[in-house]
Amino acid sequence: MDRITLADVARAAGVSSASASMALNDRPGVSRATRERVRSTARRLGYGRRARGAGLIGVIPTDLGNPYHTDVIAGIEAEAETLGLGVVIAHGRRDSAHLEQQLQRLLELDVDGIVAVTTWLTPQALEPAGAAVPVVVIGRMQDAVPGTDVVRNLDQVGAALAVRHLVEHGHRRLAHVTLSTRPGPAMRRVGFLAEAERQGLREGVQVIGPGSAPEGIELLLRALRRGDPDAPTAVFAANDIAAVEVLHRAADLGVQVPAQLSVVGYDSSAVALTVRPHLTSVNQPRQEMGKLAAQMLRERLAGRPHDASASVEPVLKVRDSTGPGPALRQRSPEAGV
Repeated sequence: MDRITLADVARAAGVSSASASMALNDRPGVSRATRERVRSTARRLGYGRRARGAGLIGVIPTDLGNPYHTDVIAGIEAEAETLGLGVVIAHGRRDSAHLEQQLQRLLELDVDGIVAVTTWLTPQALEPAGAAVPVVVIGRMQDAVPGTDVVRNLDQVGAALAVRHLVEHGHRRLAHVTLSTRPGPAMRRVGFLAEAERQGLREGVQVIGPGSAPEGIELLLRALRRGDPDAPTAVFAANDIAAVEVLHRAADLGVQVPAQLSVVGYDSSAVALTVRPHLTSVNQPRQEMGKLAAQMLRERLAGRPHDASASVEPVLKVRDSTGPGPALRQRSPEAGV
């Protein structure tokens, strides 16, 4: 006979998997009548739950093809191992509906806690899951979700690091390239514009994307190639994937990096070292974020009743994709200074 699952109990009781989990674990969020119906159904079907604390974490990343997510998961797995916890991964495939399905499947697997390496799950999906098991979100949520812990990066600080680095290298005309309107990239855009304002560059910067980003990148590079004096000489991209797109298109058009254009990415993921020149990038301490999330789950399992959040400081990793801008080149020894 096949093993009776939580989904079987939920279906027979006429409730969701999250509600069934809350009822069976004596958590708030369901009525007394529902709790009794679910428990009665579980007994009738012969559903035997394993004891909580046996140690299985469910992890849901938005996209396993993104090196940011795989780096975070590596941190979760490393810390989980030291805590005696196992890890099961449910790929979100960059699809909000599929992410919610994966969340339900993890609950059906009877995991002890969930780490969502995504901000694509809605509060309507996260809140009942958080009432059933401990949940940690890694990333910047639009709004706080009751019952959910959060680990986030200080995105505005990271963007400011990138702008200051470019200004210190003599760049006065900057562009920001973004491919997303999600809360994290949005805060990087805010940080970029705020730091440009502090540096007195507000009129000399532009934002490319998220809509028509490829066309915007093309226009910027063509203007730079033909010597347009108003063309940006440096790009800060909202993530490494966008930065690599700039590098590839620059190579196609014969724009030299960093001699003609400096490029800074965000994440300092593995891809930053797979391109030439190696990419200067703002490092989110991704493995540290994963470790923090696993520790927060463990705290919840040990009885911490209140929601918690943690922020990590980004660090700029300077590599070969940034160099002197026009202001510094004009003062170089070759210029007679």
